[in-house]
Amino acid sequence: MRLIIQRDNCKAKYYPEDLGNGVTLDMVLIPGGTFLMGSPEDEPERSNSEGSQHEVTVPSFFIGKYPVTQAQWQTVVALPKVNQNLEPDPSRFKGGDRPVENVSWHDATEFCRRLAHKTGRPYRLPSEAEWEYACRAGTTTPFYFGETITTGLANYNGTDNKYGSYGRGPKGIYRKETTPVGSFPANAFGLYDMHGNVWEWCKDHWHSNYEGAPKDGSPWIDTEAEEDASRVLRGGSWFFGPRYCRSACRFNLYAEFRFGNARGFRVVCSVPRTL
Repeated sequence: MRLIIQRDNCKAKYYPEDLGNGVTLDMVLIPGGTFLMGSPEDEPERSNSEGSQHEVTVPSFFIGKYPVTQAQWQTVVALPKVNQNLEPDPSRFKGGDRPVENVSWHDATEFCRRLAHKTGRPYRLPSEAEWEYACRAGTTTPFYFGETITTGLANYNGTDNKYGSYGRGPKGIYRKETTPVGSFPANAFGLYDMHGNVWEWCKDHWHSNYEGAPKDGSPWIDTEAEEDASRVLRGGSWFFGPRYCRSACRFNLYAEFRFGNARGFRVVCSVPRTL
């Protein structure tokens, strides 16, 4: 059978946040809506943590067009400290247009605080529901491309003997490093690199399934959790196979965990804005 992967041309509404020194951060408007969060029980290679599927209504918000780049990171890191110091150049794979990596959840949160302090807008990490809603962009398939994915469409490990392909899709290549943001097709909301490249931190604490999860798109926070309790990561990375790139896939690490060359983030702003 012939494999069909969807590619849609789209026009996204966005605003550029001027970070200084000629560096901007493009923030894309995501219209509010209702979607099914999680994966169906018959989705190949799903995890029990992705269930049960449940309806979530998400208000409109702005989210970064790309994961935060090293150029953006270095510009914001130069701003005054809010809560903690930040490493000016933490990434292993150097390049101003590559995603920043080797950052902890605490590091990503400090970045948001500094950006918010500079701009007067409440920048933050996305909730897990916001992230999945933005990634899916109205789709219900494992990937926003369709039922499968190829290494021509995203940066992941496509050579593993057992997990290098997904569904009826082919194996591919293994780049063994991050790629410049925007190197692969965007989804219908105009967002890039939602599948692969770097894992992206979300604001939520980790929960092993969706029992009791918020249905309004807000982050799921455990008020009694320790400071370094596990937080959610989404999207897969250059180091992992394609099953981890699925829209519904969930991962977690301690909030203090920094190293590994595969963890970055993108930012959200919920302030209404006239474009």
